[in-house]
Amino acid sequence: MTQATPPPVSFTCSRHLIPWLYEQHLSFVFTTYQTNRLFLVGLKPNGDLSIFERLFDRPMGLYATSQRLYLSCRYQVWQFENTLAEGEASDGGYDRCFVPQMSYVTGDLDIHDIALTYSERPIFVNSRYSCLGTLSSRCSFIPVWQPPFISKLAPEDRCHLNGLALQDGRPTYVSAVSNTDIIAGWRQHRHDGGCVIEVASNEIVLTGLSMPHSPRWYRDRLWLLNSGTGEFGYFDPARQAFEPVAFCPGYLRGLAFYEHWAIVGLSKPRHEATFSGLALDDQLQQRNISAICGLMVINLNTGNIDHWLQIDGVIVELYDIQLLPQVRRPTALGFRSDEICHHITFVQPQPLRSPPVSAPPQETVAKHSHSDPESLP
Repeated sequence: MTQATPPPVSFTCSRHLIPWLYEQHLSFVFTTYQTNRLFLVGLKPNGDLSIFERLFDRPMGLYATSQRLYLSCRYQVWQFENTLAEGEASDGGYDRCFVPQMSYVTGDLDIHDIALTYSERPIFVNSRYSCLGTLSSRCSFIPVWQPPFISKLAPEDRCHLNGLALQDGRPTYVSAVSNTDIIAGWRQHRHDGGCVIEVASNEIVLTGLSMPHSPRWYRDRLWLLNSGTGEFGYFDPARQAFEPVAFCPGYLRGLAFYEHWAIVGLSKPRHEATFSGLALDDQLQQRNISAICGLMVINLNTGNIDHWLQIDGVIVELYDIQLLPQVRRPTALGFRSDEICHHITFVQPQPLRSPPVSAPPQETVAKHSHSDPESLP
């Protein structure tokens, strides 16, 4: 029997997404571990959407600046560097070319969110061991913090720790699907067992969430995704509650901010026990709509969805999203073609200089006192 060809991936967007990207001089990068892809979305010179993809093994957590990317994969963390000079463009009008320059082999830690601290040290959510960790040149990881209810670092995904928010470059809040301390215990608390923990105090500051993800600190407020209900919102410390801002028709993961907009990633819920029976299902049914996969741009001032990008075809799940300010059309190199063999860059050589000729060492001259004859040689 001939196997059916998977449907092609197609991208459609709202009328004003392309003008918005152009006006804001902005591009996206996001991951989908479901199809092992890293996507970079910008604009072509003719004004059409530029969709560029590279294949990596189970890409998930993502951190980006306009010059560097960090990407967590099945058993590695990759560091990409932009190899194009400022103002330089490659063939096709790409103004960033991210090249994988360094890799840390971590083993399968099920790394979710990853970020960079104030000291430019990567820190990530090690979901398998229920802790925060950082990279090491000798070990798989270095644990730096664990929730107070986790009694032991074991490869058991006890609470499904998944999200990380930094404030001033320091880890401040994390999200978890539950506060359980038993192997895969979170699976029994998907509906309302989710929580947010303050790292410095070890206190659980928010409870009653449904599979929360992607906490982010932005404009003096903690924002997050209540994924099991399809709601984007923020933590109201006065009420000790989650305050919804917008409903999105999908299982939410991945959150980034630019000016007065939030960009949220949407996935179609899986047809399995872990993702079935959530409040999101009821919300979709009540609104007479189906879940979609894509990105939505939410106006923080109004709660309206100003722009959207929808993905159809074989891709049904996204994980993380980052923005590239002042980047028009990004690209990246991967390992599935020989392109990376021919992409060679180097700095201009500097003339060798002979080391300076040092003066001969000065002999130490002992000063002898004529009044002390025993000190003479």
